[in-house]
Amino acid sequence: MSRYHRACLALFAAGVATFALLYSTQALLPELSAAFGVTPAQSSWSLSLATFGLGVALLITGPLSEKIGRTPLIHLSLTLSALVGLACAFAPTWHTLLGLRLAQGVTLAGLPAVATAYLREELPADRQGRAAGLYIGGTALGGMAGRLISSAVGEAYGWRLSLAAVALVGLVCAVIVASLLPASRNFAAGPHVALSRRAFTDPALLALYGIGAVAMGAFVAVYNAMGFRLTSAPFALGAAAAGAVFLVYPAGTLSSAISGRLADRYGRRAVMPFGCLLTAAGLLLTVPDDLPLTVAGLAVMTAGFFCVHGVASGWVPVRAHAGGIPAGQAASLYLFAYYAGSSVFGNLAGTAWSYGAWPAVVLLASACLVVSGLLATSLRRVPSLVPAP
Repeated sequence: MSRYHRACLALFAAGVATFALLYSTQALLPELSAAFGVTPAQSSWSLSLATFGLGVALLITGPLSEKIGRTPLIHLSLTLSALVGLACAFAPTWHTLLGLRLAQGVTLAGLPAVATAYLREELPADRQGRAAGLYIGGTALGGMAGRLISSAVGEAYGWRLSLAAVALVGLVCAVIVASLLPASRNFAAGPHVALSRRAFTDPALLALYGIGAVAMGAFVAVYNAMGFRLTSAPFALGAAAAGAVFLVYPAGTLSSAISGRLADRYGRRAVMPFGCLLTAAGLLLTVPDDLPLTVAGLAVMTAGFFCVHGVASGWVPVRAHAGGIPAGQAASLYLFAYYAGSSVFGNLAGTAWSYGAWPAVVLLASACLVVSGLLATSLRRVPSLVPAP
């Protein structure tokens, strides 16, 4: 197997593990609410604290990777995250579970902080877009697997065995990554780990950070509230049936891979606005109380979101390198904004659901998508940079 294919498969497996673990509680929010006697808004903290911990840790792991390298952080992150996931299954109280989920978010930060920087350093320029798309596709599949496993096992055996099953998936993926991921050849340690001021001033990077925050905010808001919507009237589905809605996630895997190829061919500036429009169109399809239309809308929204995220996350290290900014730092700042948006708007979704049910959630997500579309359009006017030597 070629070095290129080993890297792609390893990062695909790493993406599966990371996002299965990160979103393992999302399909369980109604069950956790009932088991611990907490409100829908409070139950969403099991996800929001994990994404918050991940986002804050990225500010450390990204710059740190400029010193110690990419692959050691990837291996350490996957192993520790799976072990913390097993500990979550034995949490005796609600607050213990929240503390462990916060810790798990911190341990998960190693992979997202360095994955796209690793791809930029180790792969040919004409393959970076499709490789980044495949990695994002792995994250989409992981998000689906985590939700499906947790909902199916949770309904049959309870939330504890559900979280344990997802943690075992994470351990298997960690072994696969340890076997396949090529060691870095082109990594050069940076002179320091302090954040570069230019990472906060480049207009394209700032727009990409903003797109990551609001697009992810809309996406997580919809999926956090969808479990409550599908298990209440008029749908009144069981937990496993409601969790099956995450089978639309392959639409994200496919769209991220396709959008990566389109970005390599037609340019990122052309593909990004289309992804924003597709996401908004899918959200609008979920408004009627019609189950097939709601599922179709989720599939379209998922495809659009992963188009946006796949292009944006691959664009950040390329733009940073062209401007002489450490790629790992820029990628970390993008993901910090991305997970900050997830934490803030994901938690607001529980409040929106409590006060205005699904129309309020759609309104919240729509506001986020309008901002993402405006930022994506503004990128078309930002001049390109000549890549740094």
